[in-house]
Amino acid sequence: MTLVKFKPVSPMFSDVLNDFFNQGINESSHKLPAVNISEDANSFKIELVAPGISKEDFKINLEKDVLSISTEKKSENKEEAKHYSRKEFSYHSFKRSFTLPENVDKESISAQYVDGILHLTIAKVKKTEQAVKTISIS
Repeated sequence: MTLVKFKPVSPMFSDVLNDFFNQGINESSHKLPAVNISEDANSFKIELVAPGISKEDFKINLEKDVLSISTEKKSENKEEAKHYSRKEFSYHSFKRSFTLPENVDKESISAQYVDGILHLTIAKVKKTEQAVKTISIS
């Protein structure tokens, strides 16, 4: 399984851009959720940490061989009587995409959201023995 992500031209150039664009931004507001990917004999498993999101906010799509997990949470600007000296609560969106290998059963992908972790199980296709066929010449 391959994680699709941006590969910068030069690590040094990437660090300079990151430092420039991230000044003054709360780091937790733009990070992608952490992911664990494991494999056993029968399936691949993806665990994505996303606390504070309801399961209805997730979108899980499969297009060709790319599995995408995304969410978008819109924040509402409500005027309240409270005057904060610092306010860090915010909602954001993310999208993580994974290129699936050929040996997965695309029809049997299951998902569960438990205790802030999205669990996906992607079954592998059972290997079938290819029968040897003799072809006669006419």
